[in-house]
Amino acid sequence: MDRDHGDVPDGNHIDPRFVFANERTFLAWIRTALALITAGLAVTQFFRPLTVPGASIAIGITLIGAGAVLSFASYREWHKDERMMRRGETIPEARFPRYLAITIGLVAVAAVILVALEPLPRG
Repeated sequence: MDRDHGDVPDGNHIDPRFVFANERTFLAWIRTALALITAGLAVTQFFRPLTVPGASIAIGITLIGAGAVLSFASYREWHKDERMMRRGETIPEARFPRYLAITIGLVAVAAVILVALEPLPRG
């Protein structure tokens, strides 16, 4: 019988390679979430204000929010996948990578537009 994994119910034996792969995926998503949060903090604290009022803050808050959502979603995905593997169920394709890519792409496009609107420095 498998050992108890907190609130993950015991089930069939799983090859440890799959358990560790699931955990590595979770940790990669957590690193991505931390990077988004760090980037958002950097934008809000260290970047000069843009011509459009509140633009830097909006970009930073969007990145921080995306990092927060990703951290919660990655745990939920890890837990769901762990449970499904123990039950011998097929794991469906994850949806949140698509949403994360769209969010980061939109933030990047918004940042490019906002920076392009900035007047050139005189010197």
